[in-house]
Amino acid sequence: MGTEKRTTQEWQKLDSAHYLHPFTDFKGLAKKGSRIIEKANGIYLWDADGNKILDGMAGLWCVNMGYGRQELVDAATAQLEQLPYYNSFFQTSHPPAIRLSTLLAEVSPEHINQVFFTGSGSESNDTVIRMIRRYWQLKGQAGRQTIISRVNAYHGSTIGGATLGGMKGMHDQLGLTIPGVVHIDQPYWFGYQGDLDIDAFGLEVAQGLENKILELGAENVAAFIGEPVQGAGGVIIPPKTYWPEIQRICDKYGILLVADEVITGFGRLGEWFGSQYFGIKPDLIPFAKGVTSGYLPLGGVLVGDRVADVLNSDGGEFTHGFTYSGHPACCAVAIKNIELLRDEGVIEQVKNVTAPHFAKRMAELADHPLVGEVRTIGLMGAIELVKNKETKELFTPKGDVGFICRNACFANGLVMRSVGDTMITAPPLVITVEQIDELVALARKCLDVTAEQVL
Repeated sequence: MGTEKRTTQEWQKLDSAHYLHPFTDFKGLAKKGSRIIEKANGIYLWDADGNKILDGMAGLWCVNMGYGRQELVDAATAQLEQLPYYNSFFQTSHPPAIRLSTLLAEVSPEHINQVFFTGSGSESNDTVIRMIRRYWQLKGQAGRQTIISRVNAYHGSTIGGATLGGMKGMHDQLGLTIPGVVHIDQPYWFGYQGDLDIDAFGLEVAQGLENKILELGAENVAAFIGEPVQGAGGVIIPPKTYWPEIQRICDKYGILLVADEVITGFGRLGEWFGSQYFGIKPDLIPFAKGVTSGYLPLGGVLVGDRVADVLNSDGGEFTHGFTYSGHPACCAVAIKNIELLRDEGVIEQVKNVTAPHFAKRMAELADHPLVGEVRTIGLMGAIELVKNKETKELFTPKGDVGFICRNACFANGLVMRSVGDTMITAPPLVITVEQIDELVALARKCLDVTAEQVL
């Protein structure tokens, strides 16, 4: 099937007839026709018409080692030939899951030594809900049910993950959500309209957590969950004052701290984990995406000693798991991926070379008449599109200009994602300095094309 040849139009017709895409207006896509991507190598994609595209989103935040790494293909092939599948139920294990668990403990923060495997980030966050509530049951405080999350957070698309997330559009369609989840404000400085400076703002929005705990009663609050940097929400980078205050509040009231590192894990910020970048000590770290560079689906939850010690106590069975928990082929790819990140010094290269260059070059886009703010952290970036550069007046209705810019990017050989009227990028971690220059040049060209249509 991989060598099957069809025209773009033939692929689009079959796609429209049979494939329901995620996060898609099905009728609209059927009318327009999907983009057909046929191959990839390094940081580039090629569509069915042979057009070369720089993948500024690393697939979906995940292809950290870039496309075409034969070592990852070979790792999967070797494992599929030896043991293609076996489950981890019924007191059974296998070497790939054991080896990966051990390797994850080595690269994780010192207080984390165990892992629960899942198949995706959404499943990881569902597992977080189950684990948090089981922890408090075993502690004899079953009344601690409420999990506090944030507005505009993204924690997956399952019912549990979407409930944890704070995206109104998803909640409107979801209908019945899981009880015991509430949301506080996000640390979105660009969207803030008050008079506080950025550091004071960071403290104030973090103190919203303490206010909510006091409102609910600390005896009812189980945990706080947050992405170190909100990804799908628009690369929301918190002020430097934010996370230390969140940590202080969690410690003060004894609630669990969950750092959703599905995006920020495995080098995105120039550290193995984003929580290390911000100096926090989470009790649970849900992960996925970059653990295999997206070559095979795998997720999990890194479990801090505080929680693991309780779960490992005489509490009986933890009635939770998945058919593909610790899938041997996925684990084999993850092992090789982590070894490549480590042995090739990829994360150090991000921290010391490419992230600083990315920040410098992206900042140059701030002079564009369409741009109200540029922000970067590690290899994550956001460009805020505004109607009036001086007053930061936004476009209405929100999202139309971002959609125009996204289409301009595709038409000019660049993948950037639009979140409302915010353009975001997170290229593969193996991007070079020269390729960053190429990305920024393409971004400026696409901003120019967009400005011609909307200003």
